[in-house]
Amino acid sequence: MPWHPAPITVTMVLTDTDGGAEAADPVRAPGTQDEEIVDSTDSSGGLVVLAVDDEQPALEELAFLLNEDPRVAEVLKASDATEALRQLSARSTREHSHASMSAARAAGQPLPTPSPARLADRTDIDVVFLDIRMPGLDGLELARVFGSMLQPPEVVFVTAHDDRAVDAYEVGAKDYLLKPLREERLAAALDRIISNRATAAPVEAAAPERDEDEVIPVELAGTTKLVPRSAVRYVEAQGDYARLHTTDGSHLVRIPLSVLEDRWRDAGFVRIHRSFLVALPLVTELRLSGSGYVVRVGSGPDTAELPVSRRHTRELKDRLVRATKQAWSQR
Repeated sequence: MPWHPAPITVTMVLTDTDGGAEAADPVRAPGTQDEEIVDSTDSSGGLVVLAVDDEQPALEELAFLLNEDPRVAEVLKASDATEALRQLSARSTREHSHASMSAARAAGQPLPTPSPARLADRTDIDVVFLDIRMPGLDGLELARVFGSMLQPPEVVFVTAHDDRAVDAYEVGAKDYLLKPLREERLAAALDRIISNRATAAPVEAAAPERDEDEVIPVELAGTTKLVPRSAVRYVEAQGDYARLHTTDGSHLVRIPLSVLEDRWRDAGFVRIHRSFLVALPLVTELRLSGSGYVVRVGSGPDTAELPVSRRHTRELKDRLVRATKQAWSQR
């Protein structure tokens, strides 16, 4: 179905050729005022958030709770994916829209409005709180669309369904909140967003890609805990599930061990047995026992001893040797 967006008002700041603001015209038509572009680089205010939910009561409750948080400067609302995309396009920031508006002004043409056919590369919307199951484009599909942006907003899912956390993780969600929404969980999600923004390095067009520390969402008694990959010492297969073993406990997730093996191979994880995947940098010993080879993972009271199957022994030895040589060559 073709998309017919509602009229969008585009505002701007006029500048002279030296980059300074033009002097105000002493003669002003009644009812007019100075106009400006929202600059997303201004960190003096709070977060600009967009709440998306097709159920009006849920949308209003989410917007109310967000407005109650002093760290939120502005709350926008959308009842479906189409309206959400329109909001993001309408809120394109200076980097995306200033050049086109300057060109139009110089040519004496009407100011352009964001095209609904192309999502803006940047927007001043910092976070999108997003329902998953919506008619038309659902929340997961919408989050994937955000991924095409040069600087996409952060995404936090707010849903009544606890079985889509892994899918949410796949599209880069920063948190996964279950309905009915609790104020303290929402505050914790905002804490995480603000903390990430404070530590994130500025995005540069020519910056090399970096291997970010992945996060696995873990569901337990209605609470979602985010476990970073770097905290995982080894993974144990349990049928179609996998148990992540960390220094502070273990967590069962609905991900097959083979999937994690493929996904985490480049991050230093190696398969040692049909039931075990280990973080290679944490292996402190490989030795031959009466029943075959075993590895020790970690040291001290948290040490784990795991079996190594015959078919995986050669690969494990090779990778341990390569890792050792690489470590020595970097000294």
